[in-house]
Amino acid sequence: WGILYLLLGVGAARIYLAPPSTERSKGLNLFVAQLIVNFFWSLIFFNAQAFGFAFLWLQLLWLLIVVMIFLFSGVDKLAALLQIPYLLWVTFAGYLNYGVWQLNP
Repeated sequence: WGILYLLLGVGAARIYLAPPSTERSKGLNLFVAQLIVNFFWSLIFFNAQAFGFAFLWLQLLWLLIVVMIFLFSGVDKLAALLQIPYLLWVTFAGYLNYGVWQLNP
């Protein structure tokens, strides 16, 4: 997670330091939104053990990340590329979440 958060932070900083634009503002807002959704996934999955709802919540997170990458790419291509490992990790987490859900109905 440390490396993922470093990549997220560097990407967001590159967007923050870019010249003001609508895509920049939307990208930064989406960055914050996906961080909030990410935080709550942990509570839903680990604390509440609501595995089915956590899987749906993770799909929302995945979608937010994809849109964030798209918006970032309009501002700074490298910032967008730095988010790819995060997207891959969330994809893998979704696979694991689904498996836990199926094994613990």
